[in-house]
Amino acid sequence: MAEQTAEHDRELGGADSEKERLWPSLAYSRQVEVLEDAVGKRIYIVELRPDDINLGIHLSDTAYELLAVLEFPRPDPGAGLAPHFILLDDGRGINLGRIARVSVDTPFNPPREQVLYEDRFLMDRLLRRERQLSHRFTAERSRQLLARILGKAQEEAEVGRCLEERSRRLEK
Repeated sequence: MAEQTAEHDRELGGADSEKERLWPSLAYSRQVEVLEDAVGKRIYIVELRPDDINLGIHLSDTAYELLAVLEFPRPDPGAGLAPHFILLDDGRGINLGRIARVSVDTPFNPPREQVLYEDRFLMDRLLRRERQLSHRFTAERSRQLLARILGKAQEEAEVGRCLEERSRRLEK
């Protein structure tokens, strides 16, 4: 199990070789093998929830029994459909292209050894990225929009922001 975990850790870290640029990658194939070995276990999934406007991500503390890992008849990288799907005990079959992470034992922030499958691109872009609705982001965006409305050049807005930041530092 330790060997399998070490190999799994390396694959989740990604690779830069030409072979890894193929679809599906070797890392994907290895992760599917790890999932197949986990059939019958209770798993936690981080699932994508696409709709007409947004692409959301759903984390749940509900454990599902993994019944099978099956080949998907119509994989399509452009549509985000992977060559495999998992069958869960609640009757759903979910394509791996719609899953960001599968883990065992814990649903939230699992250690690497408990991660059976992870789409690093999705996890980094949707779950681990910096949130944009911070005070800093809102203030910066407001300045940009106000500069555009007032017809000021972007450089002038940047100069104003730098001066404001400098004055805040001096106040402290």
